[in-house]
Amino acid sequence: MYDNQNQLRFNKVLLHICSMLQKLQRKWKVNGTSLLLILITFALGGSACGIVGRKLMAFTGIEKGLLWGLVYIIVLTIIWPLCVLVISIPMGQFAFFKKYIAKLVRRFGGRSQSAANEKKPSTRMAIFASGNGSNAATLIQYFKKDPEVEIALVLCNKPGAGVIKVAADEGIETLMIEKERFYNGDAYVPALQALQINWIVLAGFLWKVPPVLIQHWPSAIFNIHPALLPKFGGKGMYGAKVHQAVIDAKETESGISIHFVDEQYDHGAVIFQAPCAVLPDDTHQTLANRIQELEHRHFPEQIARIIKSKKLVK
Repeated sequence: MYDNQNQLRFNKVLLHICSMLQKLQRKWKVNGTSLLLILITFALGGSACGIVGRKLMAFTGIEKGLLWGLVYIIVLTIIWPLCVLVISIPMGQFAFFKKYIAKLVRRFGGRSQSAANEKKPSTRMAIFASGNGSNAATLIQYFKKDPEVEIALVLCNKPGAGVIKVAADEGIETLMIEKERFYNGDAYVPALQALQINWIVLAGFLWKVPPVLIQHWPSAIFNIHPALLPKFGGKGMYGAKVHQAVIDAKETESGISIHFVDEQYDHGAVIFQAPCAVLPDDTHQTLANRIQELEHRHFPEQIARIIKSKKLVK
């Protein structure tokens, strides 16, 4: 009987701990591995802070007592962020802690009044991506220089995709999406609305966009296709498949098409196209390399142009 009661208490405590960890995971929007590394960083950072703090106090010459305690608390408060940031580097969690500490500073009044009164970006963008994130990285770097545009969220459907690290390195919130909810649920509309997203960019995103997203963001979802539409577009035409199809068709020209998204694959109104030659000795990879150069050069500029033109119309 006694053993059963102990087992029940243990199970209750374990469930409580699991619940707390799940809440933290949802709050910080991280996976289980990242959560574990974050908690380890907190523990090691706190221990390092205590050790360094005591060594620093030894140099003050203050004897232990009330004054020593007050000064020690001040020292810990000052060095804790540095200790945690240093520990976070080998743990691979630097981006998280950089953002976390910045929030703490703002919360406790560390931000100047002028910064508090800064005009928030009027344009908030979300990027959907499935791959390594080269176009997403280009977009992020481009719009970092624009005070009126903020890339507030990166959504990904492929665990382990490179774009997740791209977003984490820039301190941008990420959201892993599931096919069932995307197509048969709310399509993550509430998550996008909660962040006040007003533009969506598909940067190598391989799923077809459901109608509910298009209804909520009409003429506000961009896509880039690695060919000159309407040629070589449609279902299944992405990446190397497009370039190989262009070569097999003995085309002398390919390029990029930036277009709005509608209910059909690669069908929405074309905003911009840029051509490049297809060389006799091209492989799908050499052609892809030149296409990617065009993507990186034109995609951010054309998105910025459309956003600005829409603002002027309004």
